[in-house]
Amino acid sequence: MQYLRIALTIFLMLMCSQAFAEKRVALVVGNSAYQHVPTLPNPKNDAGDMAAKLRDLGFVVVVGNDLDLAGVRRTISDFVDKLDGADMALFYYAGHGLQVNGENYIAPVDAKLLSYIDLEFEAVPMNLILSAMERTTRVNLVFLDACRDNPLAVNLARSMGTRSASVGRGLARVGSGIGSLIAFATQPGNIALDGVGRNSPFTAALLRHLGKPGRDITRELIDVRLDVLRETNGRQVSWDNSSLTGEVVLRSPEKLEPATAAETGITDNAAELTFWDTIKASTDRDVFDAYLHQYPTGVFVLLAKAKIRIIERTATETAAAKAEVTANATAQQPAQASSDRPTVEQQLVAIAPLSTDATTTPDVKEPDRDLVRSIQKELNRVGCRAGSEDGLWGAGSRRALDQFAKRSKVELAALEPSGDVLQRLRTQKAPICPLVCAKTQRERDGRCVEIKAPARSMPQNAITPPTDARKKTFGNCPADAQVAARETFSRGTGRGRTVRTATHSCGRGFICRRAVRGIPWDCNWS
Repeated sequence: MQYLRIALTIFLMLMCSQAFAEKRVALVVGNSAYQHVPTLPNPKNDAGDMAAKLRDLGFVVVVGNDLDLAGVRRTISDFVDKLDGADMALFYYAGHGLQVNGENYIAPVDAKLLSYIDLEFEAVPMNLILSAMERTTRVNLVFLDACRDNPLAVNLARSMGTRSASVGRGLARVGSGIGSLIAFATQPGNIALDGVGRNSPFTAALLRHLGKPGRDITRELIDVRLDVLRETNGRQVSWDNSSLTGEVVLRSPEKLEPATAAETGITDNAAELTFWDTIKASTDRDVFDAYLHQYPTGVFVLLAKAKIRIIERTATETAAAKAEVTANATAQQPAQASSDRPTVEQQLVAIAPLSTDATTTPDVKEPDRDLVRSIQKELNRVGCRAGSEDGLWGAGSRRALDQFAKRSKVELAALEPSGDVLQRLRTQKAPICPLVCAKTQRERDGRCVEIKAPARSMPQNAITPPTDARKKTFGNCPADAQVAARETFSRGTGRGRTVRTATHSCGRGFICRRAVRGIPWDCNWS
């Protein structure tokens, strides 16, 4: 029994070490009450709800609401002071933001931005915060709900005239350092909806999905994106850049209260230990599934799941090796008569999941991601579009496998990944599914290529400058600058001068010269 106690101690230490050792710090800013443009209804609510959420997840939270320029800088300084010794840092901003020349800025509530010079004195670069986080902590998370329709950006564009193309819609894409993730309310260069409820669509989805027990944050952001698409009818797509080097789980798996001896009995522990000693050296997945069903909260659950993953990976590699050997042997042998060849039904192995007895297997079991990723890659290779090769087995992957099965005349017991599926896909050398291109693509030489859009005169995301900033035309000017000079200068006003410049009433400038006094002027348009 001594080694059982040791195993229990190690397991509990692994479960609890992160909660004791990790220091988390968050900066949350929400600007609603703008002084020189209409107020925003939701950012203050968004920031307050997000701060409460992060405190529940173990963050030390620095909060700022309706901050002017001095308040923004002071709050950032407080946040940076708390980063010392932190393992994870998080920044959340809701309010007006803008991009100029690819740089993102926070707009304090007292900002006017009536000229380009004001940008340096009235707005705060977001990189000021991101750089401080990346210098100090190994994991950095940034959530920017600051892509709303911004009248401050319009003011700035109007003041810049023909240079207004450098002022973009929404926020610019941000390059993240190693160990960072930056999530936007919508795709770069687009504007986000403020929403009609208490929270914006993006923040409402974050509040629903962040911090699910044992869930990696990248998977949580996929759920957030689906919610935003659904709520905005496809008009807004949340976006993220990530350079994380491992899984980031904001909330550890739910910890179960240890059962007392009176509740479980010493004999149950002895039975579990005996069960595990019997199966721990096995290479049969079914026995580990049986253990998980019998002891779903047992001491060796993590080890059982790890053994299942190892068995699946070994089976996949073995099947792939056999398929390669068979393919090489077939290529070296002369072709046999068609009567000697096995039928299609004999060549194909029925693709079915392993035995699933309801009394001996767990209810939910995720397939191995490496196996799924390999199957998705092979499906895309043979033309059955499985979408992104992300290792997540979903509806798109099932449709692709079903299409492959119908084309190759294979009857599937279930549309699920397995080593047999991968082996059969790898034996299919040529594409089998018809090529289907998206609306923005067309088929060329067996591939889908993007249809080039016609060039535009201005950047797609640029704000159009006001009418009075556009270049004037000179259609009403006289054809001859001499005539323009006579209409502009009064007789006798050029005495003693040899050079004169002026602008005609039509808006076009001209210059007149003469070598010496007393001879006629020679005028030309400038």
